[in-house]
Amino acid sequence: MSILGKTGRAMLCAASLGVAVAPIEASACTSFLIKATNGDPVYGRTMEFGFELDSEAIVIPRQYALTATGPDGKIGGGFGWKAKYAAVGLNAFGMPVLADGMNEKGLAGGLLYFPGYAGYADAKTADPDHTMAPWDFLTWALTNFATVAEVRAAAEGMSVVGVAAPQINIVPPLHYTLHDATGASLVIEPVDGTLTFYDNPYGVMTNSPEFSWHLTNLSNYVKLSAANAPPLELDGQTISPFGQGSGLLGIPGDPTPPSRLIRALGYVMSVKPVASGAESVRLAEHIVNNFDIPVGWIRPGRDGGNEPLEYTQWSAVADLKNGRYYVKTYEDQVLRGIDLADFDLDASDIATAKLQPSLDPPALAFPK
Repeated sequence: MSILGKTGRAMLCAASLGVAVAPIEASACTSFLIKATNGDPVYGRTMEFGFELDSEAIVIPRQYALTATGPDGKIGGGFGWKAKYAAVGLNAFGMPVLADGMNEKGLAGGLLYFPGYAGYADAKTADPDHTMAPWDFLTWALTNFATVAEVRAAAEGMSVVGVAAPQINIVPPLHYTLHDATGASLVIEPVDGTLTFYDNPYGVMTNSPEFSWHLTNLSNYVKLSAANAPPLELDGQTISPFGQGSGLLGIPGDPTPPSRLIRALGYVMSVKPVASGAESVRLAEHIVNNFDIPVGWIRPGRDGGNEPLEYTQWSAVADLKNGRYYVKTYEDQVLRGIDLADFDLDASDIATAKLQPSLDPPALAFPK
C-alpha cells in the first residue's frame, strides 16, 4: 500500500520557511547496494542530521518543469529542464528536490554529507546554463537519466557551485551515490572545483574522506571473513575462538565514516542473497538497522551543552527492478512503501505525503 495519495503539491518557495540553524557537520549517512539471487539490485541508506529536515515523500511526474538554483544563489534562478523520467523519494524543507530517491528506470541514489573535502566550482566563472547548486544534482540526475553511465557522461559537462542553502545558512558539503537497475554503482564528488567520478564495485559509501581514501583503507581489512577463523595451534596447544563470528573479529564498530564503510561492506559481502522483491527489501532493512543512530549516541563536544544532536531521521530502501521505494522514520520503525505503478506518472503536479509517525507499535492480531 502506498503512503502517498494520487494528488498533492510540493512547497516551491523554500526560502520562505525561514529556518536558520548553526553550521552542523552531519557525517553519519551510510549507503549500500545488495543483489537478489537473480542479480536484481536493492539500495539502502540512512539519513542523519542534527536539525530537522522535515522530509516528505514526493513523486515527480514526467515533463514536470524543474529549475536549478542559479550561481548567484537565487532559488529557481538557474537553468531549467523538464523531467524525462518520473522519480520518487524524500525531500527536505518542503522543496521539490530529492535528497534521496529512485526513478522509473531503476536509477537510484542519494545526497550524503562530505564535510572538509567538498570543493565546488567558482560561481563567478561557471557557465550558468550548466551550473547547479549542490542540492540540485540528484534531482537533475534522477529526472534525466536511466543509468549511471548516462549520468557520468552528462555530468562531465556540468558544474556544481558553492552557494548557501537559505534554510541552513551554509553551503552544504555534499557528494553523491548512484546505482542503476543493472547493479552498476557510481560515486561523484566535487573536489577542487571539478566533479570526480569513481566506479564503485562494492556499492557502499559513507562520508569523508574522499572515496579514493576509503578504497585504499580497504587494504587494512583484507583478512575479514564471514567464516569463522580456524583454531590456532601453538606449542602443542589448541586455541579456539569464542563463539561465532571470529572471522569478523576486529571489524570496526564505531560510527565514524571509515568504520561504517568497512562495516557496511562486511554486511554486503556476507549476507546470503534471497529472492528479488519483498525478501530482498527485508534483507536490506536488516542491514540498514545496524546503522541506526539514536539521539545522544554521538555528540559534537563534551561540554554537555544544548548543541543539536545528530541522529537517524529516516532510512530508505529502494527496489530498483520492481519500482518500489520504502521509508521508515526515527519515530516510526515500520517500513512503508511507495509503488510508482500506483501513480499517474504523466500528472501535472508533484504528489507529496507527510511522514506521519505512529508511535504505538501495530498490535498483533489474535484469532477470535
